Amino acid sequence: MNKPESLHQLYAGYHDQAWLLPELRSDHAGETGAVWIYRGILAITRDPGLREFSRRHLQTELEHLALMDQLVPPAKRSRLLVPWRIAGFLTGAMPAMFGPRMTFRVISSVETFVEAHYLAQVRHLRRDGLDALAALLARCLQDEVAHQQEAAFLAGDPHGGLDLCIDAVINRGSALAVAAARRF
Repeated sequence: MNKPESLHQLYAGYHDQAWLLPELRSDHAGETGAVWIYRGILAITRDPGLREFSRRHLQTELEHLALMDQLVPPAKRSRLLVPWRIAGFLTGAMPAMFGPRMTFRVISSVETFVEAHYLAQVRHLRRDGLDALAALLARCLQDEVAHQQEAAFLAGDPHGGLDLCIDAVINRGSALAVAAARRF
């Protein structure tokens, strides 16, 4: 992923947008959690296909986190990064105990939430004329959509109640995490 010369300068150019810092803080927290989701999966699974999937996606999430590290100054990041790491690890490790299908289903659900989150931000940025930052987040969004589509394909068709429950838990947990990261 290519990045502007100075992401801190890019952010500094938009510091007068009151809504922006909480959003970027939530993105940084989310990418932190995403890295730890894949680390949680890799800590548990021995399935070769799931390990390969997780390694590839971990690399992308590490790139996103490096981008967010450069974009969000350290003093402006969430103060809850340790809980985000723990929550991410558990979000990856727990379904990995039940096998690849469950893990792919959870990843698909997480990435569906992330897609909507980034899409809303990109639209807001474009509406406000913040095109460079919108383009940067749109590239992250494209990666997350690809992750969601791959995971959904590998999970197979939804299986009713359990999948609906997974979606509900992931959506609620993710929404709460975003709200907390925006504030703290």
